[in-house]
Amino acid sequence: MQQVKAKKNLGQHFLTDLSVAQKIADTLIDYKEKPVLEIGPGMGVLTQYLIADGHDLKVVELDRESVEYLGEHYPELEGRIIAADFLKLDLKEVFGDNEFCVIGNYPYNISSQILFKVLDYKDQIPCCSGMFQREVAQRVAAPPGSKTYGILSVLLQAWYDIEYLFTVPEHVFNPPPKVKSGVIKLTRNGVTDLGCDEHLLKTVVKTSFGQRRKTLRNSLRGMVGGNAEVLSNSIFGMRPEQLSVAQFIELTNIIDANRVQIK
Repeated sequence: MQQVKAKKNLGQHFLTDLSVAQKIADTLIDYKEKPVLEIGPGMGVLTQYLIADGHDLKVVELDRESVEYLGEHYPELEGRIIAADFLKLDLKEVFGDNEFCVIGNYPYNISSQILFKVLDYKDQIPCCSGMFQREVAQRVAAPPGSKTYGILSVLLQAWYDIEYLFTVPEHVFNPPPKVKSGVIKLTRNGVTDLGCDEHLLKTVVKTSFGQRRKTLRNSLRGMVGGNAEVLSNSIFGMRPEQLSVAQFIELTNIIDANRVQIK
């Protein structure tokens, strides 16, 4: 069978540098006892190393041509190829209540959505690693005070320790993307309870960064009904990129105690 043709609508850029693929596979070296789900394996450049490392591997691939290629070239994957859209996949049907790791050279056009889905299954995913568009990888790992610190930074760092591992240049892909890539690793931290309303935290974070040039006093005023006493708290004089995860939790609790009804 011929090689798979990259499809622009699926955001496909096939990695050609095998040393990079091996380094990405190595991010799960300490998780060989956990099942692994690879997202978007394409022609299996990363898959081959995950198989060689002995992982209990399943792969999810939307592209029919890639599914056929994988079935032909990787007999080890028989019964382990899920021909589906990861974003629509019920992971409980795949893994039950068991823990599993997630890895991939992720399609850049849905990478943020993939990470939000990982958050939905955070209690089952002890490690998520792989390659993203560099700007997304940097945003996820960014510390407070950084220009790239944002919604994904706060919500993911609340539950995961995040490492930016290395940058990947454009020329090691076919076709080459117009941007550099970055490899990161998310490792579940020990937090089991944030100490605040998680749904409200998401609302506070998204609302804050939706108007990131404004102070929190201005962007969140409506959540507390313009309560002047509450808004006089010094935390409301800050901008969202200045707040740590702990401060966002503190802010959420302040709003929770004083909020107007949010629909």
